[in-house]
Order: sequence, then C-alpha cells, then structure tokens
Amino acid sequence: MKYAAITRTLLLSAAASLYATCAGAQAPEGPQPEPSSPAQPAAAPETSTQSQNKTGQHIIVPTGTRIGVTLENGISTATAKPGDSVYFRTSFPITIDNKVVVPVGSYLRGEVSDAKRPGRVKGKGELRLRLNTMIFPNGYTVDMNAEPHSTDSGSQTKTDSEGKITGPGGKGADAEKVATATIAGAGIGAIAGGGKGAGIGAGTGGLVGLAAVLLSRGPEAQLPRGSSMDLILEHDLKLDADQIHYAHVGQSNTVVIQQNPQN
Repeated sequence: MKYAAITRTLLLSAAASLYATCAGAQAPEGPQPEPSSPAQPAAAPETSTQSQNKTGQHIIVPTGTRIGVTLENGISTATAKPGDSVYFRTSFPITIDNKVVVPVGSYLRGEVSDAKRPGRVKGKGELRLRLNTMIFPNGYTVDMNAEPHSTDSGSQTKTDSEGKITGPGGKGADAEKVATATIAGAGIGAIAGGGKGAGIGAGTGGLVGLAAVLLSRGPEAQLPRGSSMDLILEHDLKLDADQIHYAHVGQSNTVVIQQNPQN
C-alpha cells in the first residue's frame, strides 16, 4: 500500500514537470513584438533647395549691345545659299552691373538669309546673316536676334549699317586680264608681221582679254573660319537670372599690343 502511494506521487511529479516544459516551449521568453501596424504611405519628397531658391528674376541685355564673336565655319558666296547654318562663339564676355552674364565660349547659331555671287561684268558678292540662338556653356538656350556689324580686315569684306556683307571688287583684276592679253597679242603680232602685225595683235589680244573678263566672275565674298566679327542685338536679350552664375569670364586667344618704348 505504501509502495503504491510513492509510485503515484512520482507519476504526478513527472507529469507536472512535463507540463511546465511544454508550456515554456510554446511561450518564448523576453518581450514580445507588438503587432505590425498597417503599411503607411510613403512620405512625399521634400522640395529641393534649388527649387526653393529660384528667384524668377530676369536680366536684360539691351538692344544695341555689341557681341564679339569668332566664326566656327567658313562662308563663301560661291557655295552659300539661304538657309545654310552658321555657327559662332563669343570671344569677349558681356557684363552687367559688374557681373558676367554672357561668358566667353558661348555658342551662337544662325543662318544665311541671303547670298549673291559677284556678276561677270559688274557687281560684288554679297552675304546676309541672321543670328537667332545663343547656347550658354551650361546648356541654357535663349532666342536672340542679331546681325553682323563689322568684319575683320583679313576677309577683305565690308559690312554696312543694315548688316549686308560685301566682298571686294574685281576692277583691278579685270584691267590686268585685258592688259596681259593685249601685251601678249602685240608680241605675237610683232613676230609675225612687224609693226603692223603688232597693232593687229594688240587689238586681238585686247578682245581676248575683254572676253575673259566677260566670261569670269569677280572675287567671291568670303569669311574664312576663325574670322572675327561684331554682332549687334536687334532686340533686348532676356535672360533667366537663375541660369546666370558665372564666376569666370572664360578663356580666349588674346592679342597683347606692346607700345613702342620711349627713347
């Protein structure tokens, strides 16, 4: 009887230990995470500092401002036709209120608005150009309206107040052709028939020279690549002040003229 009571006590103790072990396995120790909350919508991105700092102000480059440029592609009345593209690059900065608003190296794009070849008897080659777009080094692009005001002397062209570029005349070359042909004809005539033959030969040579003049054109109006030119704004150039932030004027080939030393 005593043995049975001890056995029952041991069984009850074992059962209690087993229950405690199972309960501990089902409920992990330590703080439990809170139930996950529903997904929250993503926060809207904050406005960038650059957008917040935009002023909306403008800078006006006034009508009549001169822009020094260098030609990037050569132009000649021999091949040019209306609509052909022309490209320039600024060679001198434009400043307003001690601030660079158009730096050196800005590109200008335009087109040939008219091209006229020199005549066979008279007339000179003529070009008209129109600049309509300016592209800044940072890619900022604006519409503009400018035309040539002057060209460098190396091109042997002249520019009038209306922007027409005119090539050199050919009178000197024409006279030289006639004179050369006349002298040559006189020489041949003298060899063939003495004095009388020289006169006939001179007349014939003169006619040959005149024919050469009538069949050939005068010199073309040409602007080689690298030609310097001044443009004049025909209308105000309106610039976005937020796009104009240049600390340097850029780089360009500069010619330094030294004065004669004083004796």
